[in-house]
Amino acid sequence: MGEADIADFTLDENIIIDTDKGLARQDLSKLDVSKLGVDTLEVMSRQATVNVGTIGHVAHGKSTVVKALSGVRTQKYHREAVMNITIHLGYANAKVFQCETCPRPTCFQTYPSSQPDDTPCPQCGKSMVLKRHFSFVDCPGHDVLMATMLNGAAIMDAALLLIAANESFPQPQTLEHLKAVEIMKLRHLIVLQNKIDLVGEVHAHDQYRQIRSYLDNIALNAPIVPISAQLKRNVNFLLEYLVHVPLPTRQLRCPARMTIVRSFDINKPGEGDIENLKGGVAGGTVTQGVIRLGQVLEIRPGLIKSRSYTEQGRFSYNPLRTRTVSLKAENNVLQYAIPGGLIAVGTTLDPTLTRQDKMVGHMIGEENSLPDVYAELEVQFYLFNEMVGTKASKDGKTSIKRVQKLNLQESLQINVGTLTAGATVLNITVNPDIAKLELVTPVCCSLGEQVAISRMVDNNFRLIGWGTIRRGVPMKQGA
Repeated sequence: MGEADIADFTLDENIIIDTDKGLARQDLSKLDVSKLGVDTLEVMSRQATVNVGTIGHVAHGKSTVVKALSGVRTQKYHREAVMNITIHLGYANAKVFQCETCPRPTCFQTYPSSQPDDTPCPQCGKSMVLKRHFSFVDCPGHDVLMATMLNGAAIMDAALLLIAANESFPQPQTLEHLKAVEIMKLRHLIVLQNKIDLVGEVHAHDQYRQIRSYLDNIALNAPIVPISAQLKRNVNFLLEYLVHVPLPTRQLRCPARMTIVRSFDINKPGEGDIENLKGGVAGGTVTQGVIRLGQVLEIRPGLIKSRSYTEQGRFSYNPLRTRTVSLKAENNVLQYAIPGGLIAVGTTLDPTLTRQDKMVGHMIGEENSLPDVYAELEVQFYLFNEMVGTKASKDGKTSIKRVQKLNLQESLQINVGTLTAGATVLNITVNPDIAKLELVTPVCCSLGEQVAISRMVDNNFRLIGWGTIRRGVPMKQGA
């Protein structure tokens, strides 16, 4: 990643101004995990507790929808702004308030994550009630970035599927993202028929019926909401659907665990003395437990060392141990963080270890509680009958190709949680179909986790199936 791709992160405490004003106070000394929940005001006031992904074909308006809901532009990288596309996962938080006096759906209003809890209704002036605090995950739509989309899908509680009204349905990447929804077992999907302001009423109705028929054929009972994200038309109706998405159940009494989806160095070149340097920052979603300020945490695999083939194993690893020095959700300072929303964990790590997403795919959590690290996995796999989303070379129409069986020594790409890794097929058995995979880089994961499987087709990795990790040989820690 070059300098032109570095995003503007606002995690430096020096530029945070009065973000605690009007927010519920957190007191670590009085923390009682048994009384915490995703709708606890002390939590929901400061951090997002429900993750919602935006998926769909390129240029169908995913980033525009996120901006309409949150007011945040997720295309923070220079190259993204120039090309007007999403290349990296983008995140934006938004609070949804409801006025109990005004009629639905105009009673729903969205505000930034730092909005005070006591907010008056812009229509009648009465105090509104905080209903939800969402974290919207803006996923890339290009087929070559399918793996990145799957990394985002791994931390979604619900998803918004964008379909442009001014283009034919279905588009290739729309089909692939629906497959990803199936793989990641996303139970709550809302389909948005976007850009309705660009087409006539008859055309919009015809496409609506096409979408409904397709969803019925794949047994997907998802609502379809026609909107114009650019003009913010029908956004209130979307908010009503989002508010009624069931609250996820979180495992708060388990040891804390978080998958890392971003890591970076917040120190600016040439500024300050070495004594003023801040430790590396890891960003991700807490998957279980509660991360506390001052807590000792462990990162696995941590430091990975390649070994010669004459030694035992191809890799060795050394977990990193660190301490939580700060917790933030966007610019809201936290004393503790629960599952849901993107959390920035400030650590005591050397920032060179975390710069430019070097820790993406690693797992951070309570010391001596993380899963084993594997370089070889046995995966029970399920291949699709057809490879969706491929195009013919000349006319550009969608063509359907059969998915061929896996071959010995074939190179694949797999997604395990937030890690994207190359893999070589070492062995294959049938009834059930199980493949032994040798990974290019070790992964910290639990048995039973799901993986996505992609194969190189026409110089791009395309989704061909999914699987469940059956077993693996745990790696030993290095000296």
